[in-house]
Amino acid sequence: MPRSRELVGFATAGLLAYAADLALFVWLRGPVGLDPLTAKSLSFVAGCSVAYAGNALGTYRHATSGLRQYAVFFAVNIAGALVQLLCILVSHYGLGLTSARADTVSGAGVGMALATVLRFWGTRTLVFRGEGRVGSWTG
Repeated sequence: MPRSRELVGFATAGLLAYAADLALFVWLRGPVGLDPLTAKSLSFVAGCSVAYAGNALGTYRHATSGLRQYAVFFAVNIAGALVQLLCILVSHYGLGLTSARADTVSGAGVGMALATVLRFWGTRTLVFRGEGRVGSWTG
């Protein structure tokens, strides 16, 4: 698959997953009244599921998909979430940048950018492993 099509497909699946995660979180916190950690945990799983479906049925539709790939995909996404938390940890507690804006920049800005690179690499390398891809730009 040409690099640009793969990147666009991955980004599209990610945007849909983000929208599902955010919408579910807002609904679970608001009308449903769940606590923030439970709401975020459920919305994270839903977002991962949407992203996996988007990639398995779209971006990497010619590759093998199944329970094993979903489990690895979920682990890659947890690693991405940990990268975002690590960025906040370093910024907030290590560098002393404690404002809400600094937390947002470090977690949702820098952290999201680094996590997206990790997720893209993990998805194409560990989850879908290149089977069924037409061409590869990593080797």
